[in-house]
Amino acid sequence: MIRVVGTDPGTSSLDLLLLVDGEVAGQERLMPEQLRRDPECLVRQLRSWMPLDLVAGPSGYGLPLVRSTELNESQIDEMSLVRPDQRGLKAGVHGFRSLIRALRSSELPVVFLPGGIHLPSIPAHRKLNTIDMGTADKVAVAALALWFDAKREGNGLPAYRQSRFALVELGSVFAAVLVIEQGQVVDAAAGTRGPIGVRSGGAWDGEVAYWYSPLTKDHLFQGGLEDLDSLGPSAFRESLTKHVAGLQSITPFQKIYLSGGALQRPEIAELARASLEPLGAVTPLESLPGAWVKHAAQGAAIVADGLAGGDHADIVAALKLKEATGSVWNGLSSK
Repeated sequence: MIRVVGTDPGTSSLDLLLLVDGEVAGQERLMPEQLRRDPECLVRQLRSWMPLDLVAGPSGYGLPLVRSTELNESQIDEMSLVRPDQRGLKAGVHGFRSLIRALRSSELPVVFLPGGIHLPSIPAHRKLNTIDMGTADKVAVAALALWFDAKREGNGLPAYRQSRFALVELGSVFAAVLVIEQGQVVDAAAGTRGPIGVRSGGAWDGEVAYWYSPLTKDHLFQGGLEDLDSLGPSAFRESLTKHVAGLQSITPFQKIYLSGGALQRPEIAELARASLEPLGAVTPLESLPGAWVKHAAQGAAIVADGLAGGDHADIVAALKLKEATGSVWNGLSSK
């Protein structure tokens, strides 16, 4: 019996999903105020589900399958990407570093998942001058999308290496587009180098960044759809279209899967559909049977199950997660 947990440390909540032999057996949502008051509540919840074979921990910008028992301070810095002068402030996912340290001290079987920047399937030239090629939670959603695509196409599971599609993830702050070809993530436009999001301005103009400097994390959580008043819908729609069409010009695809908490708002779901329907067949991403937590937690649980030798091992193999390597700094000429 394989018991694993997937987590998603989103801006709006931290979701957890327990799989037992690949089936949903438990799920939980921890709210930011809970985590701020008591970072240990995550560890207590995980212990209530013991015994556990593996936990896919909150991974931020990602690490190449590093176990919590091997985690050092430099790697915590890489996952969180918060400058020393901003630590302790409400920046990014508030309290993220405290959660990671609590997991490290817990002696639970936790592994931290890679982001797109760590995957060998994305060519090195696409990683130049880049950190965010899809954070670890976006890679986890890609795992769920692979499961769904094979199920939907009826190719007979597993048929993950036949999958070719774009995954558009619209979170409560950021937007991301990942391109999957032959079951692998091969390209991405995500976060602060991706489309305009609900609360993020998307790709930055270098001159704007220079003028606003010194930048803080708060700047990265501004300029999105909610900040742009009457111009917001047009800007959001065109930004999403440009990014997806640009990626499609390099790696052609006909299917587009939509995911993310922002789609619960009908006006945003309609904007996304209107933007993307000229580019391919648009389909909302389904959940695992019985799951209600966010897609990223579901995908992380799939990955944990595969890494532990469960039924989803072929998804882990298709995504080349075990071959992940390097750091978020690899694409930079200087840091």
